Amino acid sequence: MEIRLNENNLARAADWLGERDPALAEVLKKYGYPPFWAREPGFTSLVHIILEQQVSLASARAAFLRLQDWTGSITPTNLLNINDEGMLQIGFSRQKKQYVRGLAEAVLDGRFDFERLDSMPDETLRPYMKSLKGVGDWTIDIYALMCLLRPNILPKGDIALYESYRVLYTHSNRPNYTLFEASTQHWQPYRSVGARLLWHFYLCERVKQ
Repeated sequence: MEIRLNENNLARAADWLGERDPALAEVLKKYGYPPFWAREPGFTSLVHIILEQQVSLASARAAFLRLQDWTGSITPTNLLNINDEGMLQIGFSRQKKQYVRGLAEAVLDGRFDFERLDSMPDETLRPYMKSLKGVGDWTIDIYALMCLLRPNILPKGDIALYESYRVLYTHSNRPNYTLFEASTQHWQPYRSVGARLLWHFYLCERVKQ
């Protein structure tokens, strides 16, 4: 199993990256270390990440809090007990309603086991999670980075990362993932920390505006 990130090795990895990448060194100089963003592994967090697909984090969080209030505890059984009208009131789109119900059913009937994920290597984790409808690369990457705390994940399809990269590295256009991945090879084996530094930069810059 890979080493999991924690606050101590996150800081060490950020320093290591700053020594190798002047743009990341500037982020560290200007804004310091990124917060240690982490989420509890399991069903609840994956539901939250599904809610975050292609919407603002604020609107996803609002829907997630409504779901918490509705269920008391976000479990597969409790989620499946919510009818279509309730899911709509909470803020689930038609597609995301199908995704989280499918996830709940897969957990309950044993087709998907969260306990297995921590010990899976990245190359096995991705196809296993992709067996769930509505769970694609971005969702898997965020779960692996935030919940499993893996050190070398470079999220695919994250606009905030692409925009931060564009600004920091003075490109006229946002990179696609192919360019982003190729240009951050020197971040390995700590691409998760590089991503966290870009998010940190993005959020700190937004506060200034």
